[in-house]
Amino acid sequence: MFGKKKQVTGIDKDQLELIENAQRRIKQKKRLYIHFVIFLIGAVFLIVANTVLGIAQDFKIAGIDWFVYAIFAWLFLFIYHFVSVFITNKFMGKDWEKQQLEKLVSQQQERIDKLKQNLQKEETKIAESQTKAELAANPASSEKKKSRELTIIVAAGEDNAIGKDNDLIWHLTDDLKRFKSLTSGHHIIMGRKTFESFPKPLPNRTHVVITRQNDYKAPDGVIVVHSLTDALDAARHDKQPFIIGGGEIYKQSLAIADKIEMTRVHASFDNADTFFPDIDSSKWYEVNKSTHQVDENHAYAFSFITYLKK
Repeated sequence: MFGKKKQVTGIDKDQLELIENAQRRIKQKKRLYIHFVIFLIGAVFLIVANTVLGIAQDFKIAGIDWFVYAIFAWLFLFIYHFVSVFITNKFMGKDWEKQQLEKLVSQQQERIDKLKQNLQKEETKIAESQTKAELAANPASSEKKKSRELTIIVAAGEDNAIGKDNDLIWHLTDDLKRFKSLTSGHHIIMGRKTFESFPKPLPNRTHVVITRQNDYKAPDGVIVVHSLTDALDAARHDKQPFIIGGGEIYKQSLAIADKIEMTRVHASFDNADTFFPDIDSSKWYEVNKSTHQVDENHAYAFSFITYLKK
């Protein structure tokens, strides 16, 4: 109740700005009126001083009485003042300044977005190169990969957003059911932060956690490794291990994965801080897709899409 009262009786920032702008315009018009009155009085005084009183009557410039030049100079200042108040202010006032500022900010944001996209592509290339180098250093792991189908499973928005603060941005019941159905009975490979986002280890799955921490403690049954290569080796007997996140692990595994099981959420999420890499259509092709509309259990429309490596 107190909040509503404050909202009704108070003056917000926009209202205060309108009031200040109105006061400023009133002062401008008042000064213009005073200028006009002084101009008329001054012009009459100059004419009287020259013609009646004879002050500087013989002083002429190019054959024209000096007071004519004085009147024209004063008239020029008055016209300039008039244009500034009624014309220039209309086209180049606060609204115009605000539009120009918004335009510049928009242009800068577009440049920032392009830089982010380029940076993401470069990070993906680096991650792919690192993974290939690891596999080249461990040929046995590469041979084991051929006998299985390494699958990435991910839910991502239209802008490739996958999470914020190490958590999902949405809750889609059918997506969770699909995740459980596909990964049950398999090894699920993930980064430490993804693992720590679970209340407890997921049932009927073998958890393989990648971390740089040498002394990381995990519950019994959870396999702790320190690289993606070691994670794949730990899952060598599984014909379809799953990569389940987070963002850095996705980047590293995209170059060596055989399949992507994606839930494409048909919305964009400006508040996301973790993203899935772009899927290169020259390397992946779509083999299956089914779309689900918004309903009482799903706040967003989404599609289940399966990609295979070309």
